[in-house]
Amino acid sequence: MSILEIEAKSLLRRHKRIDSWFVSRYGLNQYRGCTHNCAYCDGRAECYYVEGEFGRDISVKTNSADLLRRELDPACKRKPLPRGFIMLGGGVGDSYQPVEVKYRLTRGLLGVVRDFDWPVHLLTKSVLVERDLDLLTAINHQSRALVSFSLSTINDDLAVRFEPGVPSLSERLAALKRLHEAGISGGVFLMPVIPHVSDLPEQITEAVAAIKAAGADFIIFGGMTLKDGRQKQYFLDVLKKYNSDLLKHYDKLYGHDKWGSARSDYYQEINIAFINAARDNQIPVRIPQSFFDSLIDEKDKIVVLLDQMDYLLKMDGKSSPYSYGAWTISQLKGEVPTDMGELIKLKGVGPVTARIVQEIQRTGTSRYYQKLLGCM
Repeated sequence: MSILEIEAKSLLRRHKRIDSWFVSRYGLNQYRGCTHNCAYCDGRAECYYVEGEFGRDISVKTNSADLLRRELDPACKRKPLPRGFIMLGGGVGDSYQPVEVKYRLTRGLLGVVRDFDWPVHLLTKSVLVERDLDLLTAINHQSRALVSFSLSTINDDLAVRFEPGVPSLSERLAALKRLHEAGISGGVFLMPVIPHVSDLPEQITEAVAAIKAAGADFIIFGGMTLKDGRQKQYFLDVLKKYNSDLLKHYDKLYGHDKWGSARSDYYQEINIAFINAARDNQIPVRIPQSFFDSLIDEKDKIVVLLDQMDYLLKMDGKSSPYSYGAWTISQLKGEVPTDMGELIKLKGVGPVTARIVQEIQRTGTSRYYQKLLGCM
């Protein structure tokens, strides 16, 4: 492993719109590169500009806590930052990868988040997160702390093959359960399931049941993407060692899509298996509204609920008009109009979407949204 210590000039990334997957307004990467070295990680892809060998060379932003303190300090802002979860841990470096034991950057960042009273969402593959239960508890009492674990399978033998630098799946589920018992809410990102390795309906069903039993409050699901270049080549090299017979299936499944997507019919097939398992186990497939309801403003709430409705419908194989409207509303400079005539002037906002927007403005939620959640 090679470590490069750097003094970064900035840290906090403000999204162009609220991210409805994590309900986050902001993200940051205190580490670039990740020694968890998961075979499928798209952090290797050239589009993320991570220098060096992804699973070995790690850049450490040693001044992360100082930067975040400056960037969150309201005295340094002409107007307040919009509220929303700060997401720690992204695609180019796990916040609790092994170097965190030495550098403690994530712990320092959590201290800043606590001091400025912001909600936080952590996504990790590591049980090291339990070390910081004291800070997470303090943040949770002030606003909210969510801790989510990332899994691609609940089979420890498969995980060793495809997630070589990560605590076992059983350890992660045990940590999730302990955090839940300590009052910290969270869920599991069951993604990516790996084609022809961990994506069979019975494997998905078994995983959802085990995750629910561990105390997860939600499960977010997704298939694997393989971007041409370093990510795809690295994964196929690992796959070849695991089972070279599978390579021919990947040739048929993945083309040369810009985003590395597989065939749409494949995603629909695994989505159906997941939705059926989620229904059987009565577990939400998106972060529930109660977890973020008081933490974001009205415009962001409308965007998140419309995005979630779009997701719920499409996961069930149905069409949806809500994504375009959510994007348009997210880009408004001012408040969301309350008048029907003004709402339907917005691109992508027809009468049906407009009525849902008005209901959210009036009541704080949507009956149709709640119905869709209930159907899951």
